[in-house]
Amino acid sequence: MTTPDHQSPAPQPPAAFARDRIYRSPAALAGGVLLLAIVGWLGFDALVKGHDRTPWLALAGLILIVPLVVAFTLRPAVFAGEDRLRVRNPFRVITLPWGEVASLRSGYSNEVVVKSGTKYQLWAIPVSLRARKRAARRQARAASEARGAGRPGGLGGLGGGMGFGLGGGLRGAEAAAGPARAESDQAMDDLRQLLENRAEAETAQGEITVRWAYEIAAPAVAGAVLLAILLAMG
Repeated sequence: MTTPDHQSPAPQPPAAFARDRIYRSPAALAGGVLLLAIVGWLGFDALVKGHDRTPWLALAGLILIVPLVVAFTLRPAVFAGEDRLRVRNPFRVITLPWGEVASLRSGYSNEVVVKSGTKYQLWAIPVSLRARKRAARRQARAASEARGAGRPGGLGGLGGGMGFGLGGGLRGAEAAAGPARAESDQAMDDLRQLLENRAEAETAQGEITVRWAYEIAAPAVAGAVLLAILLAMG
């Protein structure tokens, strides 16, 4: 029996790609689930127990309201990959190669600005002024405690002979962790860092694409039309 001079190498598995970082709003997700539960309960109750036109009105209302609730609460997400940023807003999906992104702005809303000047809002990363104020208070408190611990006779002096104290233990660990940031601001910092690292990469170039979410808009429009017809019929 003859044997081959050499064996063909076994096929290698494809290289694993880094997973996208996904940013979503936990508050929006929780609120969306709660709203869907309430709307579903009221709507199905009207469908089962309603009389005359009530079931039809309830059906039209469900067809209209459910897609809108999903669009503004469960749907928004930001997917940050090595080569591109994909923004899933209520009615559109925008795919932006990092090479086309000019900046990421934070004000009363978080936005991505492309080189042409067009702005796209990041619905999945809402700005919380309350969270920013809490973070600013924590930062100011940490700075004040650090100054107090460093003064002679302060709390930091209690541990001078033992090598640790109230000022050098837990508070020292908090100071080493860096200043506190609001969650949305931290997410924007992460995206800016990714933009800075990948904007010039060859694989991060390309065209911006925008796709409308017809799977959300079509049912909502159909429900609105059906509801308008039912109301017009009296």
